[in-house]
Amino acid sequence: MHLDVLDLRAFYYRTKLGRTTQRALQDALRGLWPETRAMTVVGFGFAAPMLRPFLADARRVVALMPAQQGVMHWPVGGPNVSALVEETRWPIETGSVDRLIVAHGLETCERPDALLAEIWRVLAPQGQAAFIVPNRSGLWARREGTPFGFGRPYTFGQVEAILDRHGLAAGRHAAALYAPPSHRRFWLQTAHLWERLGRRFDPHLVAGALLVEATKQVYARPRPGAKASILGPLEALEGLARPRPEPVRGRAAVAARNSRAGR
Repeated sequence: MHLDVLDLRAFYYRTKLGRTTQRALQDALRGLWPETRAMTVVGFGFAAPMLRPFLADARRVVALMPAQQGVMHWPVGGPNVSALVEETRWPIETGSVDRLIVAHGLETCERPDALLAEIWRVLAPQGQAAFIVPNRSGLWARREGTPFGFGRPYTFGQVEAILDRHGLAAGRHAAALYAPPSHRRFWLQTAHLWERLGRRFDPHLVAGALLVEATKQVYARPRPGAKASILGPLEALEGLARPRPEPVRGRAAVAARNSRAGR
């Protein structure tokens, strides 16, 4: 179930906790992709807050928002680059996306397999996607006061497994949102400290959001259960009859009988 775009916009742009969340996720993404010059960068779900740093150097930036969620003009104060799309059918050319950010998209999608197939289609060969999902064991997934408290939370292993089934090879991991999801001043003012400290601990237990980078694979993968068989030198001759001498006819046959009779 998707959240409404108005609720997402209100959280990220009108609350201090939302703006703090933006910065933490932006920093984590820039750690994965510090250079996107001349690349096409696309976001799906509600990835607009995380896309802003890429406006400065990417060749093209597009924010795709699913119809179940709704769409808003983005970026504020600039030409609109957001579009309303069907969840699993995007108006994007096949193999044209260099970098893709999926935020508030995978965990709320009703057809994740179809969504991942569409992601594979639009990614360029060796193109990369970053999936931002709620951490199953984190505090943020247990609180409904933020967008990370909705949908299906994941572990790193669960994300890797679903990506592997769709030709997306999981690579680097990152995490963010180590401070509690609180609007209290103390937590907001010290959020940057918690982000730095949190990276020293196990993100599986502490972080509110997990980030998994995946690369599109284009080689042919063997089908499950298929076995290659190579015949050995003797097996290759199986099915052939053993050679038999050709029967002797005519005068030669008579001479052969007389010879046996005279022995």
